[in-house]
Amino acid sequence: MTSMLSKVSPTITNMIRMDHTHVVSAFHQYQVDTPARVKKGLADNICLALEVHAQLEEEIFYPALREVAPDEAVEKAKPEHDEMRGLIARLRVLQPTDPAFDQTMFDLMRTVLHHVADEESQLLPKAERLLTSQLSEMGARMTRRRMQLIGPRSGELAGSMARSMSTGTMLAAAGALAAAGGLLLARRTPAATSRSQWLNPARWGDWQVPSFPRRRGSSYCLGCQPPEA
Repeated sequence: MTSMLSKVSPTITNMIRMDHTHVVSAFHQYQVDTPARVKKGLADNICLALEVHAQLEEEIFYPALREVAPDEAVEKAKPEHDEMRGLIARLRVLQPTDPAFDQTMFDLMRTVLHHVADEESQLLPKAERLLTSQLSEMGARMTRRRMQLIGPRSGELAGSMARSMSTGTMLAAAGALAAAGGLLLARRTPAATSRSQWLNPARWGDWQVPSFPRRRGSSYCLGCQPPEA
């Protein structure tokens, strides 16, 4: 199982990049005039993602990198995580209608973007040079550990994702689901129906191809009546 997971899991460096992309995308959705409910959902989603991401890096990525290349960039990563945790703790006790909520979110955004830039320009390339043979196995370890950390907080995650969607987005999603369900029902046929039965004209009774007026000058038209003499 471990070997199979190692084969299908992304490398740990690519998983870290994907985490960064998710959080930065969520930051881009946050604006001063965003509705309070959506602000709260985005903030909760961002905070949870950062908490899990930081713990995964501290347990798996940083120790491995420190063994092969201890340097200042690795050592300052943990204090940056602690700074993020402090801002997250403040966000969790503020209401989205409080002016301090926006400022704290923007402080968190600035801290995270600085941290991401350091990791993606220094730590990840270094890991890909020095830990090449271990990256997939470390990715599998990160996947297993992520599931352990997210499992107890799955309700929190679902709630934050629901709140982070605007009303228009939720209606669009509901409409898409309804349309997909209707399409599946329309296309549903008995399991025993074979392709030859489906194409058998007798299956359709007296149904005929509808006739439409022939367009002058056209050479072919499915279901067209012959031209009048």
